[in-house]
This record gives sequence, C-alpha cells and structure tokens, in this order.
Amino acid sequence: MSDRVIRVVAALVTDPEDRQLLVRKRGTDRFMQAGGKPEPGETPAGALVRELAEEVGLDVPEAALVPLGPFTTEAANEPGHRLEAAVFRLPLSADAAAAVEPRAEIEELRWCTTAEAAALGDLLAPLARLLLPS
Repeated sequence: MSDRVIRVVAALVTDPEDRQLLVRKRGTDRFMQAGGKPEPGETPAGALVRELAEEVGLDVPEAALVPLGPFTTEAANEPGHRLEAAVFRLPLSADAAAAVEPRAEIEELRWCTTAEAAALGDLLAPLARLLLPS
C-alpha cells in the first residue's frame, strides 16, 4: 500500500433485519459505508454525525455511535492511496432506517444482507468488504 493516506470516518449502519446500509457516491462505481473526511478540529464521532446528516439525512447523537476501531485498507476511488478509517456501528430502528435517503454527493443507497453485499464483488469498496461478517 502507498504512503499516501486518506483519513475518514465511516458508519456500519444496520437495520432491525441486520441489513447494512451501503452508499455509492456520484461519479463512482463502488458501494461503501456512509461517512467521509473529518474537518479540522472535528472528533471522529462528531465528523460522522455531520456526514450522516449530510449524506443520508440521519440525525443521530454521538452517543448512538459504537466504536469498532481503526481499519486500514486500500482506498476505493483513489488509486495508490491507503485508507485509514475510524469505523462506528450504528444500529437503527425500522422507522429511522425507512427515513434514510440519498443526499449531497450520494447517488444511490442500498440496504444489503451480508450475502447481497458480498455478491457486489468488485463493486464493493475494500473497507466495506473488510467489514463483512466472516
């Protein structure tokens, strides 16, 4: 992997049926967890709260985010870059999951079972593949 690093925050968002939310950003082919790059001075959880509101219309408190830890993979859409992600789990109620919608740079979203996510093959971003249950 490269010395060029992209630092992001990402949410493993799940619904009551244990499906996970995957998003595809405009101009890209790969599906990934919602999230993005922290702004200067933001904590990882604070950045994720902001990104979730901007990208999928979720208004969640930081306390709802469960840290899963740091993960490192190759970047999905930036060849030659390494991705360092602070990942949080966010379980949603059925009502909250139903209200999720693509906003900002999100072109498409999908609620996927583990098998459906795995079946995306190369269309699943490296971090999303790493986060699939084994």
